[in-house]
Amino acid sequence: MRPLDENETTVVFEKIFKFVGNNLKNIVENPSHEGPESEPGRYCFRLQKNRVYYASESLVKRATNISRKNLVSLGTCIGKYTHAGSFHLTIMSLNLLAANAKHKVWLKPTSEMSFLYGNHVLKGGLGRITDSIVPGDGVVVFSMSDVPLGFGIAAKSTQDCRKLDPNGIVVLHQADIGEYLRDEDEL
Repeated sequence: MRPLDENETTVVFEKIFKFVGNNLKNIVENPSHEGPESEPGRYCFRLQKNRVYYASESLVKRATNISRKNLVSLGTCIGKYTHAGSFHLTIMSLNLLAANAKHKVWLKPTSEMSFLYGNHVLKGGLGRITDSIVPGDGVVVFSMSDVPLGFGIAAKSTQDCRKLDPNGIVVLHQADIGEYLRDEDEL
């Protein structure tokens, strides 16, 4: 387990910034009230094998007693580096993204299951959408009762969605909470 180097930090922050925008500051400066210290600590990003973790500094200090070989996980795994070197956010980062999301999409109850099976969000299943979304923005997908279901990339802008046919793709699927069941062994 080690801190991210400058290049890795840039890649991770760019990916998170795509979903949370200027709220990235809230994630980085979030106070941590874990551990025995009376003063609140901070959260930090750490790399273990090819996975990036978001953990409190107090937890990181206590984890130094465990050898790298025996350390399985630490804090919240927010993403992983592929063999090609690109960074992908995992579904475990959903709580972090949902709390600080810049762009949101709400699904009708009839299309929630389709999204949870790994399909893209279609215009016909769209309940609400935030304004000022442009294609390529990161979008967090919610149910109509404000339960975060997953995240993806906007395929159309908010204005284009209004005149799109019901079978047109609005959000390209990246991750959903159904992955906890589908990819149980890999998580």
